Amino acid sequence: MKKLIGASAAAGLVLAGLALPAQASAAAPQHRPVKWGSCGQDLVDYAALYDTLKGAILQCAKIKVPLDHNRPRGEKITLALSRIKHTGAKKGTLVVNPGGPGGTGTDFAVPVAGRASAKLRAAYDIVGFDPRGTGGSGAMSCDADHFDPVRPDYNPKNKGDIAYWLKEAKDYAKACGKKYGRLLKHMKTTDSARDMELIRQRLNDRKLNFYGASYGTYLGGVYATLFPRKVGRMVLDSNVAPSGVWYDANLEQDKAFDRNLNIFFGWVAKHNDVYKVGATRKEVRAFYYKTRAELAAKPVSVALDPAKPAELTKVGPSELEDSFLTAGYRASSGIWGLLATALADRKAGSDTGIANAYVNLGASAEADGYAVYSAVQCTDVQWPRKWKTWKRDAERTAAKHPFMTWNNTWYNSPCLYWPAKAGKPVDVRERAGLPDILLFQATLDAATPYAGGPELRKRLGGHLVVEDGGLTHGVVQRGNAKIDAYFENYLLTGRLPKRKVVHVDALPKPQPPAAEARTQGAPADEVILGRR
Repeated sequence: MKKLIGASAAAGLVLAGLALPAQASAAAPQHRPVKWGSCGQDLVDYAALYDTLKGAILQCAKIKVPLDHNRPRGEKITLALSRIKHTGAKKGTLVVNPGGPGGTGTDFAVPVAGRASAKLRAAYDIVGFDPRGTGGSGAMSCDADHFDPVRPDYNPKNKGDIAYWLKEAKDYAKACGKKYGRLLKHMKTTDSARDMELIRQRLNDRKLNFYGASYGTYLGGVYATLFPRKVGRMVLDSNVAPSGVWYDANLEQDKAFDRNLNIFFGWVAKHNDVYKVGATRKEVRAFYYKTRAELAAKPVSVALDPAKPAELTKVGPSELEDSFLTAGYRASSGIWGLLATALADRKAGSDTGIANAYVNLGASAEADGYAVYSAVQCTDVQWPRKWKTWKRDAERTAAKHPFMTWNNTWYNSPCLYWPAKAGKPVDVRERAGLPDILLFQATLDAATPYAGGPELRKRLGGHLVVEDGGLTHGVVQRGNAKIDAYFENYLLTGRLPKRKVVHVDALPKPQPPAAEARTQGAPADEVILGRR
């Protein structure tokens, strides 16, 4: 049964240290409309990859929002927006966010529109925005060399290794503070949620229709908590468990990624006739860790372009791990095939495959949006202040789940030294006026483990579609027709599944790609952004 808060009390409610905004009256004021114009060539070229978008109107814009929402007339920052216009009778606007934090939305709008049905493209403007600090909204970068290869092994062997990584974290946090001091105080999820409310107003939409994936589900949940009466149709895909934000969430990731890498190793073994790495999961796993140990002793340097022999791709144990981490996000022929080929090449005596995997997968997973990722996660909530807590938990987790535990520890360790004060977690839950929403969750999602789906449904209400056996992070528009039918039917008609929780079967695991495609990079929309 829903717990409701009386509308008369909403204006004065304090929520985790934040004043809950008073809900606007039914006769919402008109706001200065967004001034749309042309987009940059990169975005135009990206849209051209989708045959479904031929003839579509792609537009871009920039708007100003307060740096500090508590001082609406103070300093302003710029947000970049993109729009693929509706092609028929307009039903509304669908604002989209890909997650991260640190992912850019102006480009995410393109595949969302490109994979949508003609009916959905006819009914909705698809609008993406780059959250503050990302892409066209600031492109934060604290230390451009932070991820340069070859990096020391993530797995520490002594106190000196730990001291190295802690110094890296401290130096990175210091660089961010020096470069973005004032901005870092206003990078919380609540800031982006308030930005979304201003975007809704500038679009002159009575309600916000929203599709968020990964971290975008937490952003959507925070928005729904702050502005429940402004929510229209909301879809949350691959859900963050608010109870774990953010320290515990990363520990749960460590376990789930280790599990999914074992599933990937089993897939490679199943196709041993193609890859010839090992006939069992155990053999493939052992070969991966053997390769990792060899790269720790002697990293490799590979010239991938024969015409440019001086341009070397360098890969050590940490670069290898960052590449294979992407296998945990999505069971796709492109990603799994590229990584399996890397192992196969190494088995045959060549390092080309692991260099190619790093260029196409690992390097992207490392650097994209890292400054914003850190700025958001380190200030949304207070992380443990003492290193001994981090060390204890990393050692305990790595003993059973070794694949990426230390990797994830160092990735998040700038939060030990972050120069901006952390806030209090938002109590994400259903408030008066919030309509039923639609959630999707795969049972074997690694980046946002399964428990997030049921938890967020319990907190916000609505209906949950579970993909049983699914490994994909972000299940909407990934080829499962039953998933996509629920998604589109809800957006087009408002109808939700008949039951509060429904189950659909996951797609079969992919087949190895054709021989000529095994060394090619993953498609552009397969690239993994950030960690969530």
